[in-house]
Amino acid sequence: MDIVLITTVIASLFLVIGVSEPLAARLRLPYSVILAVVGVLIAVAALFFLRTELTDALNPVAEAILGLPIRSNVFLYVFLPTLLFQATLGMNLRRMLDDWVPILVLAVVAVVVATLSVGYALSWVSALPLAACLLIGAIVSTTDPSAVVSIFRSISAPRRLARIIEGESLLNDAAAIALFGLFMGFVMLGMPDPSLGDALARFPVLIAGGVLTGWLTARAAVWVMALFARHERAQISISVALPYLAYIGAEQSIGASGVIAVVAAGLTLNLTGPGRLPPLTWTNLREVWELLAHWAGALIFILAALLIPRLLEEVRVGDFVLIGVVILAAIAARLVILFGLLPLLTLLRISPAVERPYRVAILWGGLRGAVTLALALAVTESFRVPIEVKRVVGILATGFTLFTLLVQGTTLRAVIGWLGLDRLSPLDDALSRQVVAVALQTVREDVARTTENYELTHDIVRSEAKRFGERLDAAVKTAEDSADILDRDRITLGLIALAGYERDTILGRVRERTISARMTERVLSDADRLIEGARSGGRSGYQRAARRSIAYGPAFRGAVVLHSRLGLSKPLARMMADRFELLLSKRLILRDLGAFIDRRIRRIHGRRVADLLHELLSRRIETVETVLEGLRLQYPGYAEELERRFIRRTALRLEEREYITIREDGLIGSEVFTALMQDLAARRAAAEHRPRLDITLQRSELVRQFPLFADLDDSALKRLGRAFQTRYANAGDILIRKDSVAKSVFFIASGAVELETAGQTWRLGRGEMFGQLSILMKKARGAEVRAIAPSTILVLDEQRFRRLLSRSAALREAVRASAEKRGIEPDELLSDDPQVA
Repeated sequence: MDIVLITTVIASLFLVIGVSEPLAARLRLPYSVILAVVGVLIAVAALFFLRTELTDALNPVAEAILGLPIRSNVFLYVFLPTLLFQATLGMNLRRMLDDWVPILVLAVVAVVVATLSVGYALSWVSALPLAACLLIGAIVSTTDPSAVVSIFRSISAPRRLARIIEGESLLNDAAAIALFGLFMGFVMLGMPDPSLGDALARFPVLIAGGVLTGWLTARAAVWVMALFARHERAQISISVALPYLAYIGAEQSIGASGVIAVVAAGLTLNLTGPGRLPPLTWTNLREVWELLAHWAGALIFILAALLIPRLLEEVRVGDFVLIGVVILAAIAARLVILFGLLPLLTLLRISPAVERPYRVAILWGGLRGAVTLALALAVTESFRVPIEVKRVVGILATGFTLFTLLVQGTTLRAVIGWLGLDRLSPLDDALSRQVVAVALQTVREDVARTTENYELTHDIVRSEAKRFGERLDAAVKTAEDSADILDRDRITLGLIALAGYERDTILGRVRERTISARMTERVLSDADRLIEGARSGGRSGYQRAARRSIAYGPAFRGAVVLHSRLGLSKPLARMMADRFELLLSKRLILRDLGAFIDRRIRRIHGRRVADLLHELLSRRIETVETVLEGLRLQYPGYAEELERRFIRRTALRLEEREYITIREDGLIGSEVFTALMQDLAARRAAAEHRPRLDITLQRSELVRQFPLFADLDDSALKRLGRAFQTRYANAGDILIRKDSVAKSVFFIASGAVELETAGQTWRLGRGEMFGQLSILMKKARGAEVRAIAPSTILVLDEQRFRRLLSRSAALREAVRASAEKRGIEPDELLSDDPQVA
């Protein structure tokens, strides 16, 4: 075939891609539907001109279109890795991990349920072997969430809901393709009725092998990319090779799932890339992949649609009945998941509550697309699959895909409107009116200043001011009519706005490079949790999210165990350094939020709401300062090193801005500017390097901060520091349970705790101790102690405490004071201890 003709056809396909997106927006239809329709029309037109006797002039073009080398391997080895890899790079993994249970359950269970539902339904109404029916079930269980997710975003649906749908669809495709490979093997081997247990037993092997291959390939790629830190295009080129190497390595080397390998590789790069690559490189890398995925997704839809007339050439009347069975069985399977399993997960509190209208929209938005057609094409191309099975698979997969695109896809937006999801809630509607009124008042003031500065014609200014005043009066009147928003709702709306501004501030700091790329995803995820917490739970939800953002997580506790039990300090050192940097970043960001409350929220929601938000903000700042101070005590000097690093990075940013300004003013030429920027880049690379944290707790310095040990000499302080064990507690953690056996005494290095006994409560803070009375009285614990702030506790066993008590007068005095406070005779308490007496 003429290379010029092929190039022309491919260029024309890109032209179709460029036209289809604005056409879809104008017709208010999903983009994938437009691509599929255009692809089918192109194929039908090519067949028409090739077979018609009206003219032969277009025969070469028609032959070029129909002769394109469209094979299943092109989809599976070229386009599919691109789509899956970009989907993983575009995910907010930290937020996805919050919902990993519903995502994983919905994905895996949904695939299995859909495969079994469609497979057994077909086996009951057709003469196809069970293996072929299950193969069809696996093919049609893949979903394309792009349409419903894009509509959800346009109507401000809960972010968590869209995130679950995206994550479920990604893993859904991976699991479905893995099942497809499994049942395809049974069909090619001629096993009509395979054992379901054998099939499912091989499934975890495919998954585990793919995960291991993808992880190893991505780790190697990240290591190589880090070596080329100053060569952005080299790093991006390596990232382009990564998914294909992972896919081929898994499929051809160990017989595992290539799709799972690509997903694992993308997730690994998403987690490790921001910390190992320069921020600008990571941003450009993701933009390149977004463009590649856009082209791949569009081409896979158009090319797959070109195959539809060919796949339907041998359709029979009875096949329409089977297509109807597939449609009903697939919808029934989706109903079971959305209206059976999802409410159950919500009841068990492992999935967010999804309102019924959203579930209906997800049900109707479960479109199938190019992946389904590509898998069907792979079956029709195999010479080891029986001819009748190939024919039925191609027809059923194509018919079902056309139904979802042409029926569900074209009516999805109408269904969204019928469900009322495209309209603002009464609360949001009332808020929007008030926002318009406040915004117009600000605009009027700015316009007045502008007209004065430019000395515009008086009559024109007066006429325009009159028109604007009429609009402002109407907006104020409308806002007054909707002024019945409850204070509770105003607080919620104010917190959402505050969290949104916090997120914007973080992005601004990232662009200015005052927050490192390593911390970017973490602080943005925390801001997203604040927004969602405020939306779902109001003030209490916001506060829970704020506490969680600085809490010690399971990974941190695991690192502490590795360090204390096995002597592995590297994980804890990295996490502790991350925690230092995170807290310093949060402190910088939180101090910028007060002005936003006064400037914006006070004008919209009033003084009372603004004062409450100031109070909540002050508590967050105080908590961050408390936790940061605890870390300063444990690792003196490290926070100061991070602050120096921040100042250096800020100075470099300002220096860069000054060079750019001088260059734009024409004061220096391009040669001088390039030399200056190269020198700046070298110094910036050095400033990006985070100082190393020595994880060895400097407990002697920490112990020295306690007034209780003021009378101990240096050697005693060092011995005491070695004797202490360190415990980290989150707010709400129980440190001592009532009636437990007394074995240790606890000293508060940072944070605060609350003791509760006999209906009374005491609060203790930094430098105080608890648990000593039970040991001295030789009784079980009489109080329950819980942390009320993130705290660092030093723990001393009973034997060492008694020896210390005999040597320290300050400690004995503290014990006497605590005993007297609780009505216990201190002299009798201490006289019972032979070491003290």
